Amino acid sequence: MALKIVVYFLAGMGAGLGTGLAGMSAAAVISPMLITFLGVPAYSAVGIALASDVLASAVSAYTYGKHKNLDIKNGLVMMGAVLVFTLVGSYTSSLVPNTTMGGFSTVMTLLLGIKFIVRPVMTTKEAMGHISPQKRFFQSLLCGTAVGFICGFVGAGGGMMMLLILTSVLGYELKTAVGTSVFIMTFTALTGAVSHFVIGDAPDLLLLALCMLFTLLWARLAARFANKAAPRTLNRITGLILTVLGAAILLVNLFK
Repeated sequence: MALKIVVYFLAGMGAGLGTGLAGMSAAAVISPMLITFLGVPAYSAVGIALASDVLASAVSAYTYGKHKNLDIKNGLVMMGAVLVFTLVGSYTSSLVPNTTMGGFSTVMTLLLGIKFIVRPVMTTKEAMGHISPQKRFFQSLLCGTAVGFICGFVGAGGGMMMLLILTSVLGYELKTAVGTSVFIMTFTALTGAVSHFVIGDAPDLLLLALCMLFTLLWARLAARFANKAAPRTLNRITGLILTVLGAAILLVNLFK
C-alpha cells in the first residue's frame, strides 16, 4: 500500500507541475506511471488521469486568468472542436490494445520533454497581434479537431499539443498560451473522463481521489510560480520533468 501511495504522489506531482507550468495533460504523466508501475489497465488509467486533470486545469486557469494571461474568447473556438473529437477519440481508444496506448503515452512524454529543453517556446505578446482574427478562427477549428481526438484517445499530448499550436501556429505568448490551454483542458478532460467511465468500468475510488488531490495541489503551486517566472525557465523545468519521467518509464519497461 505504501508503494502505491508513493506512485500516486509522484504521478500527481509530475502531472500537477506539468499542468501548472506548461498546460500539459495530466494523462501524459499519470497514465504511463499507473500502467507501468501498478499495472492499471491503460483505458482505466487514462480515465483516472483525465479526471485528475479537471480540477488541476481549472485552478491553473483561474490563476493565469488572475494575472491576465488567459484568452477566453479565442479559446472557446478551439474548445468547441476539441470537445466533439475528444468523444470520438475516447470511443476509439476503447478498441485499442493496452500496450499500444501505454507505449504511445510514454514515448510522447519523453519526446515532448526533449523538445521543450532543446527548442523552448519564446514567443512574445507583441507577436500575437500579427495574426488576423479570421485566420485564427479557422486554424483553431482545424487544430482543435486534431487535439481533441488525441486527448480522448490517450490523453497524453492533448494539453501540450494545444500549447504548441497556440504558440507556434496561432502566435500566442507562452504564459497566455498556457493559461488558454489549461482553460480548454478543464472541459476536454471532464468530457474525456466521463466518457471513459461510461464506456469502461468504474475506477478505483481511492486511486482516483489520491491522484486528483496530489495533482491539484501541485498544479496550484506550479501555476503561481509560472506566472512570476521567465519563459525560458518554464520551458527548461517542464522539459526536465517530462524527460526524466519518460526515460524512467521506458527503462522500467525495458528491464521487465
